[in-house]
Amino acid sequence: MSGLLETNEIPGEACAVAPSRRSGGRAARVAMRAAPLAENVRPIRPGLPGGQYKPLTEAGVKRIHEAALTALEVIGLSQAPPSGVEIMTKAGAILGDDGRLRFPRALVEDMLAKAARDITLFGRDPKFDMLLSGTNTYYGTAGAAVNVVDVEKREYRESTSKDLLDAARLVQHLDNIHFFQRAMVCRDVPDNFDMDMNTLYACCAGTSKHVGTSFSDPAHVAGGFDMLHMIAGGEDKWRARPFVSNSNCFVVPPMKFATESCLTMEHCIREGMPILLLSAGQAGATAPAPLATAIVQAVAECLAGVVYVNAMSPGFPAIFGTWPFVSDLRTGAMSGGSGEQGLLTAGCAQMHQFYGLPGGAAGGMSDSKLPDMQAGWEQGILNVMAGLSGLNMIYESVGMHASLLGFCLESLVLGDDLLGQVQRCIRGIDVTEDSVSIETMKSVCLEGPGHYLGDPQTLSLMQTEYVYPAVADRSSPKEWVENGRPDLIEKAIARKRRILENTPRSTFDPAVDQAIREKFRIYC
Repeated sequence: MSGLLETNEIPGEACAVAPSRRSGGRAARVAMRAAPLAENVRPIRPGLPGGQYKPLTEAGVKRIHEAALTALEVIGLSQAPPSGVEIMTKAGAILGDDGRLRFPRALVEDMLAKAARDITLFGRDPKFDMLLSGTNTYYGTAGAAVNVVDVEKREYRESTSKDLLDAARLVQHLDNIHFFQRAMVCRDVPDNFDMDMNTLYACCAGTSKHVGTSFSDPAHVAGGFDMLHMIAGGEDKWRARPFVSNSNCFVVPPMKFATESCLTMEHCIREGMPILLLSAGQAGATAPAPLATAIVQAVAECLAGVVYVNAMSPGFPAIFGTWPFVSDLRTGAMSGGSGEQGLLTAGCAQMHQFYGLPGGAAGGMSDSKLPDMQAGWEQGILNVMAGLSGLNMIYESVGMHASLLGFCLESLVLGDDLLGQVQRCIRGIDVTEDSVSIETMKSVCLEGPGHYLGDPQTLSLMQTEYVYPAVADRSSPKEWVENGRPDLIEKAIARKRRILENTPRSTFDPAVDQAIREKFRIYC
């Protein structure tokens, strides 16, 4: 074992770690990741089942469900586009004289019965496919930050298309981040159509994992599918494995449809693109202040989305995207890193499990402006809560600062370590006949050296039972000094640079990349 190196796909990333002096020299074998391990024996892997943490009681879940159904019957939603009104009223929704669509509970129950379950979100590379079933959990990015956090200058600057591409390229090589949804706005692209196309290009060029994107105008959707068909190698190949989902804010809380986003959603459904039904109210501002009622509103709005989607295309793949956010009620500002945010996210996970639907919500945001200790505790706590609750898709889990205003590339690198530890918590403790056998204890205590260092059982579990960070420092103070007192942020910067300098700029075939550039104005 002493010759094992930590390796991955990045040239120049292999490294060895000095044996700990605290072991008395007996453990020259140091626990490291050896690549590649078979998928079924990796200590952590995409889709680990959570679901152990439940902030809502069973009675509480049912009360929220009943309140949501009542809200849909009594309050309803306004401002659906004419096409949406036609789709939903034909299914049984009722258009009132006040222009609001109301949803009888029998209609909601019928559409829930038709809704897709156990859906797969595809990557361009099949090894990155994600099965949204039960409490399987996956972590990724999201958001629309308008700034990049420059940790070296300790300042914020406007985000660019190249920043978005670089973020996607990093995610491609960070094993514990499972999907990439648009995380930044391409502020260097002045035209809105070009911005949407550059967003789609940067996300897909940077990674072959599943991608999420959005469109600022329904008129831009057709151009997006032109590009996707080019990337996929034809419309038929796209429809067979749609590797991009539409993050769609189809409602404007409280209880209003977002007219243009609804038109975008209809177009995406016709083109076979999975939909994230995203309700993003802010408790105390655009959603009720009580956490339970904030969940009620988010559930009601997303149930309206379930009716919309399944009335148009029964069983179409859609994610139940209850994303209620939190306000600091002293100022009204968003507080994405708060404990209340973790509770809201976990409560929403229980609701999607109650309906048996694939679900997604935000978790892991930080209010801190930099990747510091505050960011660490906020991201760690919220991601653990979301994962243990069994939320399928955990968006905005890494990289996001200043309550979604800033995105940090170094935080992606640090977040890969963080999510490794988080997923080890989700996996829990395996209790099997072998794992609780006392034969090794007998051998060590009665016949052996009196410790487990170097024992065959210890060596056999070093890679399959334990997770090791790529950037975090576990050395002793003496070793730390001998190694030049390495700083965590400096190590993150160095790893970021190694990945970006030693990997291709695009995952596309060069001919495809060139064809896209000839058809669209690509800035990055």
